Amino acid sequence: MSDVGLFYVGAVLIINGIMLLGKITDRAAAPLNFFVGTLQVVTPTFLIMTAGGDRAIIAGAAGIYLFGFTYLWVGINSATGWPGEGLGWFSLFVAFAAVGYAAYTWQTGGRIFVVIWLVWALLWFLFFLVLALGRTELTRFTGWVAIAEGVLTAAVPAGLALTGLWHDSAAAALAAAVLAVVVLAVLWWWTTRAPGTRTEAAA
Repeated sequence: MSDVGLFYVGAVLIINGIMLLGKITDRAAAPLNFFVGTLQVVTPTFLIMTAGGDRAIIAGAAGIYLFGFTYLWVGINSATGWPGEGLGWFSLFVAFAAVGYAAYTWQTGGRIFVVIWLVWALLWFLFFLVLALGRTELTRFTGWVAIAEGVLTAAVPAGLALTGLWHDSAAAALAAAVLAVVVLAVLWWWTTRAPGTRTEAAA
């Protein structure tokens, strides 16, 4: 995934997280999903067409479609009011594919993005639970995870890469894994507390 594309994935994950929290409507989130979804479909198509049979380029480009199709589907459902069950089951496919891409990234020498692919797999599995299986009690947790991942797994890494400050290493990957566990644990604790023990700012 290009650094520019990843940066805007961060934006759309944040917006979709805010949508899941009920702070904006589905229709309000639709335009950005269309914009980013289109970018994430056009870009890999161009890369594959110009890859000259390079398997590494094709494999990397194929992974971008997982997200492009997701965002276009969210945009279509948001604009039309279509049910989300189909998107939920597609999200399960994405979750398994993301685990596969984590393994592929490890084999090709990446380290931090192994962690990033795994937390993406978790997020899309949450989409599956909420949309396909109707586990609405997880909606708030999923919304906050989407926002956190939009910042920590997309916008920040892309911003660092675009400015030449990105450095991959096993130590950095370990730190990223620890941060992911801590953030997920805090979000789970925060979103599953009894309503009477939670104080939140008004919308």
